[in-house]
Amino acid sequence: MSAAIEFYFDFSSPYAYLASEQIDALVQRHGRELVLHPVLLGAAFRVSGQRPLTEVPLKGEYSRRDFARSARHAGIAFAMPEPFPISTVQAARAFLVLQETGDVALLHRYFHAAYRAYFVHGRDISDSSILAQVLEECGAPAASVLEACAQPRTKEALKLAVDAALARGVFGAPYMIVDGEPFWGADRLPQLERWLSSGPF
Repeated sequence: MSAAIEFYFDFSSPYAYLASEQIDALVQRHGRELVLHPVLLGAAFRVSGQRPLTEVPLKGEYSRRDFARSARHAGIAFAMPEPFPISTVQAARAFLVLQETGDVALLHRYFHAAYRAYFVHGRDISDSSILAQVLEECGAPAASVLEACAQPRTKEALKLAVDAALARGVFGAPYMIVDGEPFWGADRLPQLERWLSSGPF
């Protein structure tokens, strides 16, 4: 059995959104399982000393241009949202709550719907009322999911997930690991494809 592709993401990462729109087809082409892991880039940035690209002098304006150009290059719908970035704590907790149900189809619907809500339609998913709408649109019981998000066990589960990601060296998103090899960034998808096609290089 071939190893799964582990995909670390933050719902506030434009590049992780672009990768999320391409990863399913890549996984299917190579018969691998996709394992999704929510992370919080704020926690990673505190460890690595980074900050959001849009807030970095000189790089900020370029990054906004590159998000849009990269989306056009890949043929992916994209609109730079405002506000940006946003807190994705609640959206990540909701992901973990849905993950616990074992409903993989629902989990993947939510994964894509939350990203598209923010990066295509400009809906601020850090707002609980908007997140509730997204959950309902996916067929999830929004009220019970958000109630579960407020429980200490869910908060602790996200903290443990973030700590585990940091322990594996995850410092950005998307961050993909396959066969023990890490690939950071949507622009590494061609390298990941080659790895899956012909093995390590």
